[in-house]
Amino acid sequence: MPGLTTSIPFPDDVPTHPLLVIDYNLVKANDLRELDKLWRAATQLGFWYLKNHGSEKEVDGMFDMGQETLDLPLEEKMKFEQGDSGYSFGYKARGTIATDKNGTLDTVEFLNIAQDDALSWPRMTHRTYPEPVNKQMNDVITPFVRKSTAINMTFLAFFERKLGLPSGELLSRHRADEVNGGEARCIKTPPRQTALGVGAHTDFGSLAIVHNRLGGLQVLPPGSEKWTYIKPIPGHAVCNVGDTLAIYSGGILRSNVHRVMPPPGEQSKLARYSISFFTRPGYHVQLGALKNKSALIANAVANSQENFEPGCTAGEWVTRRIRNLRIKNRRGPESWYDSMGTEHKGIRDVTRPLPTKLTS
Repeated sequence: MPGLTTSIPFPDDVPTHPLLVIDYNLVKANDLRELDKLWRAATQLGFWYLKNHGSEKEVDGMFDMGQETLDLPLEEKMKFEQGDSGYSFGYKARGTIATDKNGTLDTVEFLNIAQDDALSWPRMTHRTYPEPVNKQMNDVITPFVRKSTAINMTFLAFFERKLGLPSGELLSRHRADEVNGGEARCIKTPPRQTALGVGAHTDFGSLAIVHNRLGGLQVLPPGSEKWTYIKPIPGHAVCNVGDTLAIYSGGILRSNVHRVMPPPGEQSKLARYSISFFTRPGYHVQLGALKNKSALIANAVANSQENFEPGCTAGEWVTRRIRNLRIKNRRGPESWYDSMGTEHKGIRDVTRPLPTKLTS
């Protein structure tokens, strides 16, 4: 089973960043100490480990499905290519997106399966997928999407309360019955790579859940210029806050910069697979700090120099960022800057403001 077991352990001499471990069972039980840990994780680094998430069986199935799909001939996978218009769902081949302002090409391939398609199956909402996806939709993918969605909705309900928002204020922006950008992702890095897999970025949506068996995920801690690995822990997912949740909260919840590198040390000899799930707001939901809904958020916005009014919908936010990463759309370094979200100031040229509108 790819990436699930390996005789090559994560090396001991590689710098790693410690993450708080959150017990999902305790979160669901409203354990105050566990909720306090979750809040600290979400507001300080924006990353945490999650144990007892209850989706181990579905995750194993997703790894199998991901390997089978991404091992198909390229000609077959390209029938489901996502294209250059900023569309997220479908197959992304290696070398099709930039990883930095110089246009350095990425080294990963992945398949994105729309949350909407998994939940509406066998009715198609967005698009069709390769046959291994269709075969596993009922038994693996849809259950994985449902469990992952339930986890993130639990987090959103807690963040609502902690931010002083009315009940349902965040949840209503992430309704499963509204067309949205949520998706499951299978990603593959070939063995013996030395270049970036995915460049430094913040996530497009609200919350992400990542399942890794090999190293590769790196985070840039706030105020630091040193990248450190997040060590995979068996049975633990890695969760993180994304841009739209940071925007809604006026920056209280942190969308932190991270990237994907080849596995460290001897693990680089192996192909690296990972499975992710991204929760994103409905396409037509407007982005902006909820300062009129929460005194806490209003105070955070008043005391920040950041812009929490991007002037676009959640769908436009995702489309702009993806489209400007695609190498065929590259106009120069400005394309890299125009692909950015709420990146840490140390990652971007601070003389260049982030875009506030969807650009062509």
